[in-house]
Amino acid sequence: MITTTDTPVAPNLSGSGHTLSILVNNAPGVLMRICQVFSRRGFNIDSLVVSQGRNPSFSRMTIGISGDSAGLDQIIKQVGKLIDVIHCFEHTSNDSVTKEMILIKILCPDEGRSAALQITEHFGGKTVDLTPNSMVVMITGDSPKVDAAISMFSQYEIIETVRTGKVVMARGEQPT
Repeated sequence: MITTTDTPVAPNLSGSGHTLSILVNNAPGVLMRICQVFSRRGFNIDSLVVSQGRNPSFSRMTIGISGDSAGLDQIIKQVGKLIDVIHCFEHTSNDSVTKEMILIKILCPDEGRSAALQITEHFGGKTVDLTPNSMVVMITGDSPKVDAAISMFSQYEIIETVRTGKVVMARGEQPT
């Protein structure tokens, strides 16, 4: 799932306290049941990415959440007990690789284009669309990097942003 904003600056997701990875059977209604667990416990879902796994019978959910840390273990246990949930893990930056992507469309006439391209290059981004008056830039990285890129591009008129949620993969041989 991709979050969109029509406001000049995308929400800061770097503060979302916890990142969960959930492996589920690829079946209708699973996402709804998982979201109800978070809602009942007073947790807000800050980002959500769901995609089919290598085996089309399973999907991987990566959920960025914020809320009282005291209830997190209980949520992980409750989600793990749901029908169609294979497993649910919390991941930290120590045990996983976490990335996200943003597309930023800016109003950028010729006179400001070289500076915008330098910002894009600095963040290791790519220009994915270019018109005489605008450009769309793609930046990937961790949340603070994406937030910093948005901040740098705010000197231009940001027309629109589309930001993915976090995707996470466990380091080494441990399962995600």
